[in-house]
Amino acid sequence: MSSERPAEVIYLDHAATTPVDPEVVRAMQQVLSPAGTFANPASTHSAGRRSHARVERARRQVAELLHTEPDCLVFTSGATESNNLAILGAARNRAHRGRHLITMRTEHKAVLDTFAALERDGFTVTRLSPDENGLLATATLEAAFRDDTQLVSVMHVNNETGVIQDIAAIGAACQRHNILFHCDAAQSAGKLPLDLARLPIDLLSLTAHKFHGPQGTGALYLADRTGCNIAPLMHGGGQERRLRPGTLPIHQIAGFGAAAELALAHQTEDLARLRMLNDRLWQGICSLPGVLRNGAAELAFPGILNVSAADVDGESLLLALEPVCAASGSACNSLSGEPSYVLRALGRDDRLAQSAVRFSFGRTTTIQDIDRAIDKYRFSINKLRSIGPAVERLAG
Repeated sequence: MSSERPAEVIYLDHAATTPVDPEVVRAMQQVLSPAGTFANPASTHSAGRRSHARVERARRQVAELLHTEPDCLVFTSGATESNNLAILGAARNRAHRGRHLITMRTEHKAVLDTFAALERDGFTVTRLSPDENGLLATATLEAAFRDDTQLVSVMHVNNETGVIQDIAAIGAACQRHNILFHCDAAQSAGKLPLDLARLPIDLLSLTAHKFHGPQGTGALYLADRTGCNIAPLMHGGGQERRLRPGTLPIHQIAGFGAAAELALAHQTEDLARLRMLNDRLWQGICSLPGVLRNGAAELAFPGILNVSAADVDGESLLLALEPVCAASGSACNSLSGEPSYVLRALGRDDRLAQSAVRFSFGRTTTIQDIDRAIDKYRFSINKLRSIGPAVERLAG
Protein backbone atom coordinates (compact mmCIF):
# COMPACT_ATOMS: atom_id res chain seq x y z
CA MET A 1 0.00 0.00 0.00
CA SER A 2 1.45 3.36 -0.98
CA SER A 3 1.50 6.36 1.34
CA GLU A 4 1.23 10.05 0.53
CA ARG A 5 2.51 11.21 3.91
CA PRO A 6 5.31 13.83 4.03
CA ALA A 7 8.74 12.22 4.03
CA GLU A 8 9.67 13.78 7.36
CA VAL A 9 6.69 12.34 9.27
CA ILE A 10 7.07 9.02 11.10
CA TYR A 11 3.47 8.13 11.84
CA LEU A 12 3.19 5.83 14.87
CA ASP A 13 -0.26 6.82 16.09
CA HIS A 14 -2.39 4.21 14.35
CA ALA A 15 -4.49 3.56 17.47
CA ALA A 16 -6.03 7.00 16.94
CA THR A 17 -6.55 6.96 13.16
CA THR A 18 -5.12 4.83 10.37
CA PRO A 19 -4.39 6.15 6.87
CA VAL A 20 -7.25 5.44 4.48
CA ASP A 21 -6.41 2.58 2.13
CA PRO A 22 -6.37 3.58 -1.59
CA GLU A 23 -8.91 0.84 -2.38
CA VAL A 24 -11.20 2.38 0.22
CA VAL A 25 -10.77 5.80 -1.40
CA ARG A 26 -11.73 4.34 -4.78
CA ALA A 27 -14.89 2.80 -3.33
CA MET A 28 -15.88 6.18 -1.90
CA GLN A 29 -15.08 8.01 -5.14
CA GLN A 30 -17.29 5.63 -7.11
CA VAL A 31 -20.23 6.61 -4.93
CA LEU A 32 -19.54 10.34 -5.27
CA SER A 33 -18.97 10.34 -9.04
CA PRO A 34 -21.68 11.67 -11.41
CA ALA A 35 -22.54 8.07 -12.28
CA GLY A 36 -22.33 6.95 -8.66
CA THR A 37 -24.88 5.76 -6.13
CA PHE A 38 -25.23 9.06 -4.29
CA ALA A 39 -29.04 9.21 -4.13
CA ASN A 40 -30.85 8.93 -0.81
CA PRO A 41 -31.02 5.17 -0.11
CA ALA A 42 -34.41 5.67 1.59
CA SER A 43 -35.93 6.87 -1.69
CA THR A 44 -38.02 4.34 -3.61
CA HIS A 45 -37.07 5.46 -7.14
CA SER A 46 -34.46 3.59 -9.18
CA ALA A 47 -31.55 5.79 -8.08
CA GLY A 48 -32.56 5.34 -4.44
CA ARG A 49 -32.78 1.58 -4.90
CA ARG A 50 -29.26 1.53 -6.35
CA SER A 51 -27.99 3.46 -3.35
CA HIS A 52 -29.81 1.15 -0.98
CA ALA A 53 -28.17 -1.84 -2.67
CA ARG A 54 -24.74 -0.20 -2.21
CA VAL A 55 -25.39 0.29 1.51
CA GLU A 56 -26.49 -3.32 1.91
CA ARG A 57 -23.37 -4.53 0.11
CA ALA A 58 -21.26 -2.69 2.66
CA ARG A 59 -23.37 -4.09 5.49
CA ARG A 60 -22.61 -7.60 4.22
CA GLN A 61 -18.88 -6.80 4.04
CA VAL A 62 -18.81 -5.62 7.65
CA ALA A 63 -20.93 -8.59 8.74
CA GLU A 64 -18.49 -11.02 7.10
CA LEU A 65 -15.62 -9.42 9.02
CA LEU A 66 -17.48 -10.01 12.30
CA HIS A 67 -18.97 -13.40 11.34
CA THR A 68 -22.52 -12.30 11.90
CA GLU A 69 -25.68 -11.56 9.93
CA PRO A 70 -26.05 -8.18 8.15
CA ASP A 71 -29.39 -7.54 9.85
CA CYS A 72 -27.58 -7.39 13.20
CA LEU A 73 -25.68 -4.23 12.22
CA VAL A 74 -26.82 -0.62 12.59
CA PHE A 75 -24.66 2.03 10.89
CA THR A 76 -23.59 4.99 13.05
CA SER A 77 -21.08 7.85 12.84
CA GLY A 78 -18.44 5.85 14.71
CA ALA A 79 -17.66 4.03 17.95
CA THR A 80 -18.49 7.01 20.19
CA GLU A 81 -22.04 7.13 18.88
CA SER A 82 -22.28 3.34 18.95
CA ASN A 83 -21.16 3.28 22.59
CA ASN A 84 -23.72 5.93 23.51
CA LEU A 85 -26.50 4.19 21.61
CA ALA A 86 -25.69 0.81 23.17
CA ILE A 87 -25.23 1.95 26.77
CA LEU A 88 -27.93 4.60 27.01
CA GLY A 89 -30.32 2.58 24.86
CA ALA A 90 -29.88 -0.67 26.79
CA ALA A 91 -29.95 0.95 30.24
CA ARG A 92 -33.11 2.91 29.53
CA ASN A 93 -34.82 -0.02 27.83
CA ARG A 94 -34.22 -2.26 30.87
CA ALA A 95 -34.64 0.39 33.58
CA HIS A 96 -37.92 -1.17 34.71
CA ARG A 97 -35.98 -4.33 35.59
CA GLY A 98 -33.13 -2.66 37.44
CA ARG A 99 -30.87 0.38 37.38
CA HIS A 100 -27.48 -1.05 38.34
CA LEU A 101 -24.72 -0.97 35.71
CA ILE A 102 -21.08 -2.14 35.66
CA THR A 103 -18.02 -0.97 33.72
CA MET A 104 -14.25 -0.61 34.23
CA ARG A 105 -12.16 2.36 35.32
CA THR A 106 -9.93 1.86 32.26
CA GLU A 107 -12.63 2.28 29.63
CA HIS A 108 -12.56 4.94 26.92
CA LYS A 109 -14.11 8.29 27.78
CA ALA A 110 -16.93 7.56 25.32
CA VAL A 111 -17.99 4.81 27.73
CA LEU A 112 -17.10 6.40 31.07
CA ASP A 113 -18.81 9.70 30.30
CA THR A 114 -21.91 7.89 29.10
CA PHE A 115 -22.17 6.00 32.37
CA ALA A 116 -21.65 9.26 34.25
CA ALA A 117 -24.63 10.70 32.35
CA LEU A 118 -26.76 7.73 33.42
CA GLU A 119 -25.73 8.27 37.03
CA ARG A 120 -27.12 11.78 36.81
CA ASP A 121 -30.36 10.19 35.62
CA GLY A 122 -30.61 8.03 38.73
CA PHE A 123 -28.76 4.87 37.71
CA THR A 124 -26.11 3.28 39.95
CA VAL A 125 -22.74 2.50 38.35
CA THR A 126 -20.02 0.20 39.68
CA ARG A 127 -16.58 0.90 38.18
CA LEU A 128 -14.24 -2.06 38.56
CA SER A 129 -10.45 -1.79 38.75
CA PRO A 130 -8.18 -4.09 36.74
CA ASP A 131 -5.25 -6.06 38.11
CA GLU A 132 -1.68 -4.83 37.60
CA ASN A 133 -1.72 -6.21 34.05
CA GLY A 134 -4.90 -4.34 33.17
CA LEU A 135 -7.14 -7.42 33.17
CA LEU A 136 -10.56 -7.87 34.72
CA ALA A 137 -10.93 -11.17 36.54
CA THR A 138 -14.26 -12.90 35.95
CA ALA A 139 -14.56 -13.54 39.68
CA THR A 140 -14.22 -9.80 40.34
CA LEU A 141 -16.98 -9.10 37.85
CA GLU A 142 -19.36 -11.71 39.23
CA ALA A 143 -18.79 -10.46 42.77
CA ALA A 144 -20.11 -7.08 41.63
CA PHE A 145 -23.36 -8.52 40.21
CA ARG A 146 -26.58 -7.58 41.98
CA ASP A 147 -30.17 -8.63 41.51
CA ASP A 148 -30.81 -5.33 39.71
CA THR A 149 -27.72 -5.41 37.43
CA GLN A 150 -28.80 -5.01 33.82
CA LEU A 151 -25.72 -4.05 31.79
CA VAL A 152 -21.95 -4.63 31.75
CA SER A 153 -19.62 -2.73 29.41
CA VAL A 154 -15.99 -3.84 29.00
CA MET A 155 -13.75 -2.99 26.05
CA HIS A 156 -11.95 -5.70 24.09
CA VAL A 157 -8.58 -4.01 23.49
CA ASN A 158 -7.57 -1.07 25.66
CA ASN A 159 -6.86 1.97 23.53
CA GLU A 160 -3.84 3.04 25.62
CA THR A 161 -2.11 -0.19 26.66
CA GLY A 162 -3.41 -2.69 24.10
CA VAL A 163 -4.39 -5.12 26.89
CA ILE A 164 -6.87 -7.72 25.60
CA GLN A 165 -9.75 -8.64 27.89
CA ASP A 166 -11.19 -12.16 27.96
CA ILE A 167 -14.49 -11.08 26.47
CA ALA A 168 -15.64 -14.67 25.99
CA ALA A 169 -15.44 -15.34 29.74
CA ILE A 170 -16.92 -11.94 30.63
CA GLY A 171 -19.80 -12.43 28.20
CA ALA A 172 -20.48 -15.95 29.47
CA ALA A 173 -20.67 -14.67 33.06
CA CYS A 174 -23.14 -12.00 32.01
CA GLN A 175 -25.20 -14.50 30.05
CA ARG A 176 -25.48 -16.81 33.06
CA HIS A 177 -27.04 -13.97 35.04
CA ASN A 178 -29.26 -12.59 32.24
CA ILE A 179 -27.24 -9.37 32.06
CA LEU A 180 -26.57 -7.62 28.75
CA PHE A 181 -22.91 -7.42 27.77
CA HIS A 182 -21.66 -4.48 25.67
CA CYS A 183 -18.14 -4.50 24.25
CA ASP A 184 -16.30 -1.50 22.82
CA ALA A 185 -14.29 -3.15 20.02
CA ALA A 186 -13.00 0.04 18.40
CA GLN A 187 -9.38 -1.09 18.80
CA SER A 188 -9.90 -4.74 17.87
CA ALA A 189 -12.45 -4.91 15.06
CA GLY A 190 -10.65 -5.37 11.77
CA LYS A 191 -7.42 -6.26 13.59
CA LEU A 192 -8.17 -9.30 15.75
CA PRO A 193 -10.51 -12.17 14.84
CA LEU A 194 -14.04 -11.55 16.11
CA ASP A 195 -16.58 -14.34 15.68
CA LEU A 196 -19.88 -12.93 16.87
CA ALA A 197 -21.65 -16.13 15.90
CA ARG A 198 -19.83 -17.78 18.81
CA LEU A 199 -18.98 -15.00 21.28
CA PRO A 200 -21.57 -14.28 24.02
CA ILE A 201 -21.73 -10.57 23.20
CA ASP A 202 -25.04 -8.72 23.04
CA LEU A 203 -23.85 -5.29 21.85
CA LEU A 204 -20.58 -4.39 20.15
CA SER A 205 -19.26 -1.04 18.91
CA LEU A 206 -16.80 -0.53 16.08
CA THR A 207 -15.53 2.23 13.82
CA ALA A 208 -13.99 2.28 10.35
CA HIS A 209 -11.12 4.69 10.91
CA LYS A 210 -9.24 2.29 13.18
CA PHE A 211 -8.58 -0.14 10.32
CA HIS A 212 -7.85 1.99 7.26
CA GLY A 213 -11.43 3.11 6.61
CA PRO A 214 -12.84 6.64 6.57
CA GLN A 215 -13.52 8.74 9.65
CA GLY A 216 -17.14 9.45 10.55
CA THR A 217 -18.68 6.02 10.10
CA GLY A 218 -19.06 2.97 12.31
CA ALA A 219 -21.59 0.40 13.43
CA LEU A 220 -23.35 -1.11 16.40
CA TYR A 221 -23.93 -4.86 16.50
CA LEU A 222 -27.07 -6.09 18.25
CA ALA A 223 -27.33 -9.82 18.82
CA ASP A 224 -30.43 -11.50 17.46
CA ARG A 225 -31.45 -12.81 20.88
CA THR A 226 -34.49 -12.37 23.09
CA GLY A 227 -34.05 -9.42 25.43
CA CYS A 228 -31.31 -7.76 23.39
CA ASN A 229 -33.22 -4.58 22.66
CA ILE A 230 -32.33 -0.91 23.04
CA ALA A 231 -34.22 2.36 23.06
CA PRO A 232 -33.31 4.84 20.29
CA LEU A 233 -31.58 8.09 21.19
CA MET A 234 -32.90 10.04 18.19
CA HIS A 235 -36.21 10.16 16.38
CA GLY A 236 -37.36 11.33 13.00
CA GLY A 237 -37.04 8.53 10.49
CA GLY A 238 -37.27 4.83 9.83
CA GLN A 239 -33.65 4.26 8.83
CA GLU A 240 -31.54 1.58 10.53
CA ARG A 241 -34.47 -0.17 12.20
CA ARG A 242 -35.60 3.19 13.65
CA LEU A 243 -32.63 2.99 16.03
CA ARG A 244 -30.50 5.53 14.16
CA PRO A 245 -32.66 7.77 11.93
CA GLY A 246 -31.20 10.09 9.34
CA THR A 247 -29.95 9.96 5.75
CA LEU A 248 -27.07 7.52 5.47
CA PRO A 249 -23.63 8.76 4.24
CA ILE A 250 -23.31 6.24 1.42
CA HIS A 251 -19.73 7.13 0.42
CA GLN A 252 -18.48 6.64 3.97
CA ILE A 253 -20.41 3.40 4.40
CA ALA A 254 -19.03 2.13 1.08
CA GLY A 255 -15.52 2.92 2.37
CA PHE A 256 -16.33 1.16 5.63
CA GLY A 257 -17.35 -1.96 3.74
CA ALA A 258 -14.23 -1.90 1.56
CA ALA A 259 -12.02 -1.49 4.63
CA ALA A 260 -13.76 -4.43 6.31
CA GLU A 261 -13.19 -6.64 3.28
CA LEU A 262 -9.50 -5.69 3.14
CA ALA A 263 -9.09 -6.21 6.89
CA LEU A 264 -10.51 -9.71 6.68
CA ALA A 265 -8.24 -10.58 3.75
CA HIS A 266 -5.07 -9.23 5.41
CA GLN A 267 -5.78 -10.06 9.08
CA THR A 268 -3.35 -12.97 9.51
CA GLU A 269 -0.42 -11.30 7.77
CA ASP A 270 -1.13 -7.96 9.43
CA LEU A 271 -1.03 -9.51 12.91
CA ALA A 272 2.25 -11.31 12.22
CA ARG A 273 3.81 -8.11 10.95
CA LEU A 274 2.57 -6.08 13.92
CA ARG A 275 4.17 -8.56 16.31
CA MET A 276 7.47 -8.19 14.49
CA LEU A 277 7.30 -4.38 14.58
CA ASN A 278 6.31 -4.33 18.25
CA ASP A 279 9.15 -6.65 19.23
CA ARG A 280 11.64 -4.65 17.20
CA LEU A 281 10.67 -1.35 18.83
CA TRP A 282 10.65 -2.75 22.37
CA GLN A 283 14.01 -4.50 21.93
CA GLY A 284 15.42 -1.23 20.64
CA ILE A 285 14.44 0.84 23.69
CA CYS A 286 14.08 -1.56 26.64
CA SER A 287 17.76 -1.32 27.58
CA LEU A 288 17.35 2.35 28.53
CA PRO A 289 17.43 2.76 32.33
CA GLY A 290 14.05 3.44 33.88
CA VAL A 291 11.97 2.51 30.80
CA LEU A 292 8.94 0.38 31.66
CA ARG A 293 6.37 -1.37 29.53
CA ASN A 294 2.75 -0.69 30.51
CA GLY A 295 0.74 -3.88 30.20
CA ALA A 296 2.17 -7.37 29.82
CA ALA A 297 3.31 -8.14 26.27
CA GLU A 298 1.74 -11.60 26.19
CA LEU A 299 -1.66 -10.12 27.11
CA ALA A 300 -1.66 -7.21 24.66
CA PHE A 301 -2.58 -6.50 21.06
CA PRO A 302 0.74 -6.13 19.19
CA GLY A 303 -0.37 -3.00 17.36
CA ILE A 304 0.10 -0.94 20.56
CA LEU A 305 3.21 -0.45 22.70
CA ASN A 306 2.90 1.84 25.73
CA VAL A 307 6.07 2.75 27.62
CA SER A 308 6.91 5.03 30.56
CA ALA A 309 10.28 6.57 31.33
CA ALA A 310 11.33 7.50 34.84
CA ASP A 311 12.42 11.10 35.47
CA VAL A 312 11.32 12.45 32.11
CA ASP A 313 8.63 15.06 31.48
CA GLY A 314 6.04 13.58 29.14
CA GLU A 315 5.14 16.77 27.31
CA SER A 316 8.80 17.57 26.68
CA LEU A 317 9.35 14.01 25.47
CA LEU A 318 6.56 14.17 22.90
CA LEU A 319 7.97 17.43 21.53
CA ALA A 320 11.49 16.01 21.45
CA LEU A 321 10.26 12.94 19.55
CA GLU A 322 9.09 14.94 16.53
CA PRO A 323 8.85 14.11 13.64
CA VAL A 324 7.75 10.82 15.25
CA CYS A 325 3.97 11.12 15.62
CA ALA A 326 3.16 9.16 18.78
CA ALA A 327 0.69 9.88 21.59
CA SER A 328 0.62 10.35 25.33
CA GLY A 329 -2.55 8.22 25.57
CA SER A 330 -6.05 8.44 24.20
CA ALA A 331 -6.45 11.15 21.56
CA CYS A 332 -9.81 12.02 23.13
CA ASN A 333 -8.10 12.88 26.41
CA SER A 334 -4.76 14.25 25.16
CA LEU A 335 -5.57 17.94 25.62
CA SER A 336 -6.25 17.68 29.35
CA GLY A 337 -2.59 17.45 30.34
CA GLU A 338 -3.53 15.06 33.14
CA PRO A 339 -1.65 11.79 33.71
CA SER A 340 -3.41 8.82 32.13
CA TYR A 341 -6.22 7.49 34.34
CA VAL A 342 -5.73 4.13 32.62
CA LEU A 343 -2.11 3.85 33.73
CA ARG A 344 -2.90 5.09 37.22
CA ALA A 345 -5.51 2.32 37.46
CA LEU A 346 -2.68 -0.14 36.65
CA GLY A 347 -0.68 1.19 39.58
CA ARG A 348 1.66 3.66 37.86
CA ASP A 349 2.34 6.81 39.85
CA ASP A 350 1.57 10.23 38.37
CA ARG A 351 5.13 10.83 37.13
CA LEU A 352 5.36 7.51 35.29
CA ALA A 353 1.85 7.88 33.92
CA GLN A 354 2.60 11.40 32.72
CA SER A 355 5.78 10.27 30.94
CA ALA A 356 4.04 7.50 29.00
CA VAL A 357 4.17 7.35 25.23
CA ARG A 358 1.85 5.14 23.18
CA PHE A 359 3.35 3.90 19.94
CA SER A 360 0.89 2.18 17.61
CA PHE A 361 1.39 0.55 14.24
CA GLY A 362 -0.65 -0.35 11.18
CA ARG A 363 -0.46 -1.77 7.69
CA THR A 364 1.58 1.19 6.42
CA THR A 365 4.21 1.14 9.20
CA THR A 366 7.67 0.22 7.90
CA ILE A 367 10.74 -1.24 9.57
CA GLN A 368 12.48 2.03 8.72
CA ASP A 369 9.80 3.88 10.71
CA ILE A 370 10.51 1.67 13.72
CA ASP A 371 14.28 2.07 13.48
CA ARG A 372 14.01 5.84 13.21
CA ALA A 373 11.63 5.88 16.17
CA ILE A 374 14.10 3.83 18.23
CA ASP A 375 16.92 6.25 17.47
CA LYS A 376 14.75 9.28 18.19
CA TYR A 377 13.34 7.88 21.45
CA ARG A 378 16.75 6.89 22.79
CA PHE A 379 18.25 10.25 21.82
CA SER A 380 15.32 12.17 23.33
CA ILE A 381 15.38 10.29 26.64
CA ASN A 382 19.12 10.76 27.04
CA LYS A 383 18.94 14.42 26.02
CA LEU A 384 16.10 15.26 28.42
CA ARG A 385 17.81 13.46 31.27
CA SER A 386 21.09 15.23 30.58
CA ILE A 387 19.46 18.64 31.06
CA GLY A 388 17.14 17.61 33.90
CA PRO A 389 17.77 17.44 37.64
CA ALA A 390 17.15 13.70 37.82
CA VAL A 391 20.13 12.60 35.73
CA GLU A 392 22.40 12.13 38.76
CA ARG A 393 19.86 9.90 40.50
CA LEU A 394 19.54 7.68 37.42
CA ALA A 395 23.29 7.45 36.95
CA GLY A 396 23.64 6.31 40.57
